[in-house]
Parts: sequence; C-alpha cells; structure tokens
Amino acid sequence: MVKCTINGQTVEVKEGTTVIEAMHQEGMKIAHYCWHPGLSVAGVCRLCMVEIQGNPRLQVGCNTVVTEGMNINNTSDKVKEAVQWGLDFHLINHPLDCPVCDQAGECGLQDQYMEFGQYDSIMAEPKQKKHKVVDLGPTVVLDSERCILCSRCVRFTTEVSKTNELGIFNRGDHSEVGTHEGTSLDNNYSLNTVDICPVGALTSKDFRFKQRVWYLKEQKTICNGCSTGCNIKVYFNTEGFFRVKPVYNEQVNGYWMCDQGRDIYKFANKQARYQGGKRYNQGQWVTDEAPGHVAMQASKVIAQNKNKTALILTGQYTVEEYEIAIQSFLASVGNSIGIKNIYHWNSHISEINNFDGTLLRGDRNPNTKGLIKVFEKYNIQTQVEDLEKAIEAGQIDTAIVAGPEDLTYYKQSNQKMVSLISALKNIVWLQSTINPELEEKVKSNLFIIPMKSYLEKSGTFINFNGIEQSFRAVTTVMSQALTLGQAIGLMMGDQKAVLPAAETAADHAVKPFVQESRPASQVMAEERKKNEFIYKRGATNER
Repeated sequence: MVKCTINGQTVEVKEGTTVIEAMHQEGMKIAHYCWHPGLSVAGVCRLCMVEIQGNPRLQVGCNTVVTEGMNINNTSDKVKEAVQWGLDFHLINHPLDCPVCDQAGECGLQDQYMEFGQYDSIMAEPKQKKHKVVDLGPTVVLDSERCILCSRCVRFTTEVSKTNELGIFNRGDHSEVGTHEGTSLDNNYSLNTVDICPVGALTSKDFRFKQRVWYLKEQKTICNGCSTGCNIKVYFNTEGFFRVKPVYNEQVNGYWMCDQGRDIYKFANKQARYQGGKRYNQGQWVTDEAPGHVAMQASKVIAQNKNKTALILTGQYTVEEYEIAIQSFLASVGNSIGIKNIYHWNSHISEINNFDGTLLRGDRNPNTKGLIKVFEKYNIQTQVEDLEKAIEAGQIDTAIVAGPEDLTYYKQSNQKMVSLISALKNIVWLQSTINPELEEKVKSNLFIIPMKSYLEKSGTFINFNGIEQSFRAVTTVMSQALTLGQAIGLMMGDQKAVLPAAETAADHAVKPFVQESRPASQVMAEERKKNEFIYKRGATNER
C-alpha cells in the first residue's frame, strides 16, 4: 500500500494506482473526459490536471501513478485556470443544441462545465461544421459536431469488443470519429459506446427521441437475457420501460453488457403482455378474466387428474418461486402418489456452454443454476425427454407449464413444446408475454394465466458461475398478474396463497406503473404540458 495526501487528506491506495483512480476511490471530484476505468489511458482531454508538490508543471491525473508521500491537489487557482482553458477548447466547436440533444440531462459536458467551468469564453474563432446524423451501423447514430474526440468509443472497439470498426480520421480541427471503409459499427456490444460517450455524440437508435431523461425513473436489477446475470439499471415512467444500461460489478459484467440484453425491457411493457387471463374450452374463448380466477378454475381440473399432472419449469423464474411452486406441487400431487412429475424445460442444452468470449452465454436463461439447485434439493432428476416418454406412455394428461418470460430465444423450442403437449386433455400455461403459437395450435382444455415479469417481483438468480444475485421489484405493470408461487399454490388448492389486489379503472388511468419513491424535485412524465410535442418514430413506437 502507498500513502499520499490529496487536497489535504491522507489517502492509502494500492501500489500502481493512478491519481485519478485514487481520487475516485475517495469520492473526490476531478474533471475528465477521456479517462474511463474500463479502458486504457489516452490522456487526450487534458482536463484531469493536478498540482504535485515539488513538480513545477501540472500533471494529468489519469497517467500519473501515486508514489509514497506524494502531495496532490486539484483545487488551486493554477489547476482551476488550466481546467477552464481545457473546457473552453472542448467547447469551441461544440454546437449549442442542448434543447434537442438526447444527452441533455445526463451530459458530461454540461456537468463538467457547471462543476469546473462557469467562465466567460474569449474564443472568437468560428465553429467548425461537421457531419450530423451519421449512420454508423444498425444501432448507433453519430453527430460529429458534438464529438470532443475523447477516443473512448475507439478504444472500446479496440480493447473490449475487439472488432476495431471505429477510428479517428483527418487532422487538427477537421478530425472526426468514423468507421473504417467498408465496415459499420455492428457488433454485439456496440451500444456500450453510447453509454461511455460523455457528450451525446453517439446516440442509440432504439432510445433516440423516445424520452427526456428527467422524465425517467431508474432502478438497479439483474439482466435476465442469459446466464451471465449482468447488473443493470432499467429506466421507466408511467408510459413504460424505455432502456437498459449496465451497472458495474467486478465479478459479473464489469462495466459492460451486450446489445441483446438491452432489449429485455420490451417484453415487460404492456403491449407485449397478457392483459388478463384466458380460457379455451369446447371451441370457445373466455377472455379478460382475473389471473387468480383462472388459476382457481384450473385447480378443479387438476384435482380430477392429480395422478396424471406434470409441472414443467423453465430457468426464467426466481429461486424463491421454484421453492414455493415445487413444495406446493409435491404436497398436493407428488407425495400422494410417490412420483415427482416435475420437468426441466431448457431450450439451449446443446448451446449451454457456448460463450462469445466477453459476456454473452449460450444458456439464455438467467436462473438455470438456481432451478438445478432446487431440483437437487428435492431429488428431482427429470428432463423434457422424460416428459416425452411419459406422454407417449399415457402417464400424463394434464400439464402445468411455467413458460419462458422472453420467447425470443425459445421460438423453435416453444413450437416443439406446444406440439408435444397439444394433445393432452388439460393444459395450464403460465406466462407473462403473449404466446400466439400456443393460442393457435392448442385446441384442448387450455388455461392461460398471466405472470409477473421479472421486473415486477423480488427474488434471486444464480448465474452460470454460481454467484447468487438478489434483486427487488422495480415497479408494477400488470397489478393482478401472479408470481409462480402464487399460481401453483392456487392451482394446488392452497387457500393461503395471497392474490394481488383487484385493478380498478382508476389504477389504469392514474397508476399503470407504481413507483416506490422519487426525489421531490424529479419531474414526472404525467406532469407534461398538454401541448408538448411527443416524438413518434413509426407505428411500432407510437403511444
């Protein structure tokens, strides 16, 4: 360990720690643009200037290693003047388009100016006009005029994604970020460049012009897109979920997440969900029933066919839900006949060990390890293959299927499962998202029970590496939707199962999303003026 003094405070850090890292560890503020803890040091913005006792010149904090006894400060007039000059040069060609910039409200340039700038500019040179709305690839748009050439995005594609699409071209004030000839920014981690861009030069096509950030709430949770279990934040308001961004976790995902994981918010929004329970019997649909009511109706046919009822589980629910569901099922069905008709439906067995070398894994379930752990606890060793044999032998005529929350990577497997069980006498399907394949092909006695999405419940996922990660509910989207434990409990005749409160018309109109808390100063989307313009980007994004 090395001891030094920073702004009059004694600090102890690991050997090899840079000044800027030491200041961040202690929560001290220091101006910077190009430095990012997940990337190599570039030292091009010249904002992280510090004064070191005994050194006649100011030094950059990102590339200066702390040594024993070093006395550092970044609060002197000399440092403040240097930072202000640096900011002035960064702003010399930056357009004043904050009112239309997607980054407004979370812009590093705005933050740095308010913290370290607030000067009267003496620059008289005209601004350089550069390219706007440059299509870099399928996910990212570039506004070259806003770019301050921090090189973060270039270093990311070189060091993290290792795809090398981006570079800085031309010289002097004509320099611009762009893609190499014949290539586009098209890799599975491209949207991380948007996250690390400090000034809004890179924007996401998916989020662009959808919402102002001050209308959004945010909460940490776990990505359920694959078995890595990246730590993330979801951004939402009363209109729905709008984006997902990574949260640093050294053991799991570092600073990054894949582009595919950023789409997980879409299937949690209302337009992708079952709005109410559904039943199909003798060619007739009964729709828009309360999920709890459908579950209790299903309990009647299950009670008549206990000896031939199977429970089929996917790795997309929480450890706590598996525990309650399996205990309820075994207490009502399994123990009474000495058979554990519980099966693990995993659509990615052949790909489960695939890995792209960065974060994305072949197992597209967040909690396969958690389900296996609970199976081991109750000595359950069955797979879908065993279910096929049991159906062929006539041992199963009723199936309770805890379907996947995200059907994106279950399409073919979903077709196979629907085909496998379609001839059964009774089918109870538990799922949060709409399943057209199921509704179209199943003509037997069918119960569809809407489930809570993972953003609406608290619990634990265990990732591929055995790391247990707990998360809490973000908000409520469908107030009457059930958890897996509630649904199985009701179907097994558990009168203690707690049902969600009935949703009223007032709930729909005023609180389609429920927030636990918010700062009093935070503007809410529902407080917009009626004449405020709302962007519409095609039929799929209209609200």
